[in-house]
Formats: sequence, C-alpha cells, structure tokens
Amino acid sequence: LMPSNSFRSLSLIFFSLWLYSTDSFLVISPSEPIVAMLGMDTVLPCHVSPAMSAENMELRWFRSEFSEAVYVYQDGMEQVGEQLVDFKGRAELVKDYITEGRVSVRIYSLRISDSGIYKCFFKKGSEFQEATLELKVIGLGSGPHVFMVGPEGTGIRLTCTGKRWFPQPEVQWKDAMGEKIPSLSEVETQDDDGLFQIEASLIVRDSSKREVSCSMKNPFFGQEQVETISIPESFFPRTSPWMTAFAVTFIILGIFLGAVVFLAWKERQEKKRAQEAQTEKEKESKDKVAVTLDPDTAHHNLILSENRKQVSLMGNAPQNCDASVRQGQGESETIFSVLGQNCFTTGRHYWEIEVNIGTEVGLEPRWAVGVCSDTAERDGWFVESPEKNFWVIAYNKEVLISRPESLSLRQHPQRIGVFLDLEDKDVSFYNMVDGSHIYSFTGITYGTLRPYLTSDFSQVTISRSVSSSPASGSGLMAQSLEPVSDSVSPSLSAPPPFMLCLSLSQK
Repeated sequence: LMPSNSFRSLSLIFFSLWLYSTDSFLVISPSEPIVAMLGMDTVLPCHVSPAMSAENMELRWFRSEFSEAVYVYQDGMEQVGEQLVDFKGRAELVKDYITEGRVSVRIYSLRISDSGIYKCFFKKGSEFQEATLELKVIGLGSGPHVFMVGPEGTGIRLTCTGKRWFPQPEVQWKDAMGEKIPSLSEVETQDDDGLFQIEASLIVRDSSKREVSCSMKNPFFGQEQVETISIPESFFPRTSPWMTAFAVTFIILGIFLGAVVFLAWKERQEKKRAQEAQTEKEKESKDKVAVTLDPDTAHHNLILSENRKQVSLMGNAPQNCDASVRQGQGESETIFSVLGQNCFTTGRHYWEIEVNIGTEVGLEPRWAVGVCSDTAERDGWFVESPEKNFWVIAYNKEVLISRPESLSLRQHPQRIGVFLDLEDKDVSFYNMVDGSHIYSFTGITYGTLRPYLTSDFSQVTISRSVSSSPASGSGLMAQSLEPVSDSVSPSLSAPPPFMLCLSLSQK
C-alpha cells in the first residue's frame, strides 16, 4: 500500500497538472487576519495558482455583498462606477507583479469602519474564483492616566482613564509585587468614531500597597501601556483608639447584660450615630466652597480668565519692571503673584499642584506655591520668607528653595501636594509622583492665611477645585496622618476627596 503522505503529494501533483492543462485556477489569500493601526495604510493581497498573468482578468475586492465594491479592475483599468463612497480616493491597485498573478489593494487612512471581512474575486473568461480576507483595525489610544481622588471609607480611591482605544482595552490593576487587583468598577463609552473611552476605579485599603499600577492592553495586538502611582502612607486613615475600646465594651455588655439589654443599647447607639452623621453631612455641605483666584490681588501684568481659574502673563509684559520685586541671588526679579479667593482660619486643608516647566531660550522659569497671610506686604521690594508671613517653596534658576535654605532633591517635583493644618499650625509639601516629603513649616502663628502662587512667563489653571473645613475631631479630616519620612515633623490629616491642580507651562 502507498503511504498516506506520498498519496497526498501525488494527488497534489496531478491536480496541479490538471490546472495547467486548462484555464482553471485558484485564488489564494492570507490565512491569518491582517492587523493594522488606525489612521495608517494597509494592503489586502491575493494571488492566483498556478501563476499566470492577471492583466486581462476582471479583479474585484468587495465586502459582504458583490455589489459593495472596494475596488474594481476591468478591461485593463480601474472602474469607479461601482465603488463604495467610503473607499473613493482611498483605495488603489498594487499591480507590480500582475503578470505573475499577484495583486493587492492598498487602503489609505484606515478607519474603524474598515474592520471586517473582504473578498477578492478573479475572473478569466467564464472561469472565476474568490478568496476571503479579514482586516482588523486597532487603535492604541491615550492613557492610562492614574489619579488619586481621595479618601473613601477606610481606603484611598484611585481612577484610571484611557481615551480613543479600539477595540475595548483590557484594564488591569497590579501592586508593586505584580499581584493583580480587581477593579471596583469599569465604565466604557464609544464616541462617534467608534473609539472607546474607559474609566476604572479602585479603592486601596491596605497601606502596604502604596505603589499601584494600571495597565491597558489591546486584545488583538497585545501591546500594553502602564502608569504607576505612589500613595504616601500618611494618606491612609488610621483606626482611632476608641474603636477598640468600644468593641471590648460591646462584648462585655453583651455577656453580662444579656440579649434584651444589648439590643436596646445597640438601637440607641445606632440612632445617635445616624443623627451625628446627618449633622456632620449638613455641616460639611455648608462648609464646601469653590477655590478660585482673587483678581483684586493679582499683579497688574496678569490676566485672569472669566471663571477665575486660569491666569496668564500679558504678552507685552516686561521681564523686569518697577512693580513688585524680590531680592534673588545678587539681582532683582519681577514677581507676578496672585492670591486665592478663600481665607483659611481654622481646620485642615489640602490641594494639589501640577508643574510643567518649559525650555524656551532666554527665559528663566520661576514658580512658587504655598500660603501667606492675608495682610502680607506684596508691594515694593519684598522677600518670600516666614519672617514676612510667607510659607512657600519656590523653583528659581533650576534650584528648589525654601527660605532660608536650598533643598536638595533627586528630581524637581512635577506634582506637589500642599497640606495646611491650622490646628497644629503647620504646612507641609509632598512630591506626589513618588509620595516623598519635600519640606514642612511649623509654628505658624498668623491668624488668616490664603493660597499663594507665582508664575513667571507661565500659564496657571485651577481644576476640580473644592475646599472643605470640617470641625476638629469629626470624620476622616480629624484623623492624624503618619509622616511620610522621619523628616516630617507635623501630624497632618488625611486630604479630603478633591484635588486643586495648577498646570504651569512655559509661554
């Protein structure tokens, strides 16, 4: 008996000889899907077997229906009459090897709607054959971008967002050890172009998982993009001592007083807590205010937007003028400063700042952020120092300064967290990129303080700006935070669930 492999080979030889002896042929296309990037170009190749010239054949690439023509070649030229509107001007025939029966259709500027099944049709005389191809268009969008929303319950809420992905990306949270963390929620939407926007949320309750990453991966292409965020340990709420005492008392009362007494006591406690929670919510809702910039305090060369959340320098503003100046390292520099609209006298407050420094030749970017007293002297010549009622850190001539000393950091911070604690009379600054402590001022005795910032030749924008001043000893705001490092002297409270973002970009 003839072996099976030899029999198949012999059959193939006889089939090929039969094709050569007639006008019959086969059309062959790629067996695997063609994967291409959104907005790029791609080709849909087909060829005949056995090899023969296709110059005098009718060639057609179409979608699910024969009449849905992507490209038609007949009588030696392109036939545009039957072509779909979506492909007019975007499809052409690649016929460098048409004499060998190998041709392709190139599609330009791929769209999401181009994904799907295609067929290539070859006809010679009365003989015709077709083959099927699959095109997968993918979009690697922007992101992921990870943000810390703020405290929630016993943990910290994080969000991870991405835009303009196709198909829908796979989202995965991981800790520093690479262990997967399931998302709390995921919300996906599609825009008019069919691209996906996605937002995933996570609540981190374990203070040991301070470094968390969010990745988005395209399921077709396998390409993955990752962003990591570091959470300072002091952001995690601590369990108050009275919680343990209450639990012990609760158990003792349950044992000695019995079920009836216990249930009555529990009912009274729940009513009391509900009333306190309602009172606290009403008080916090009254205390919340929007944080904006005060135009009456802005330098005359600054322009504030209508909503008072954006400030920029006038285009014709001089680099040095006889307005407010401060003494630098042996020279004078103009300070373009502005104060926040709100005045802080009690409570604990937090806001976050994003700094992007430009690189234009001839300009020396400078920024400063912190707080000052509402009566601090900003006219004429002044120095931003605690003696003058300024508690700020400043970037000037590639040096980070906290008067009276210069700070030595591995890198200049791009996201800065500011914690103002008027109960403990201190203000601290943190690098929010890696969660490290930058500097703290203690012993602030001045009564009324306001947010203070400067931006030389930059644009400053305030977004998601909310400030809350709960009463001392109530809710998460009253819980002390552990210092990030041994150099942090004050005890600070956990930040409320908001951010104050200042984006500085060189003009």
